[in-house]
Amino acid sequence: MDVKAFLFSLPEKAKPEVLEGQNTLFHFDIGEAGQFTVRVDDGKLSVTEGFDGEATCKVTTTEESFAKLLKGELNPMMEMMKGKLKISNPGEMLKYAKIFGLM
Repeated sequence: MDVKAFLFSLPEKAKPEVLEGQNTLFHFDIGEAGQFTVRVDDGKLSVTEGFDGEATCKVTTTEESFAKLLKGELNPMMEMMKGKLKISNPGEMLKYAKIFGLM
């Protein structure tokens, strides 16, 4: 799966009623794919290229690893223990993983 396409498809996938009252900011640093900001602002989810604002959670990995995670081919916990996946605020990531289609 194309990482950039996945991230930019998030606004279509997330249900506004699930995001209502939620506010967070994610930075995704995905190696060769680039850097992205995913912002949840009271029911609205937006994705932009580059880093914008102060992230509540930053996710850092390679494009290959992220694509495999999306396909369910890698265990996120194992990748974190190996240092191949870094998540600055795992609790925040868990909170939004289902909304983002990562679980």
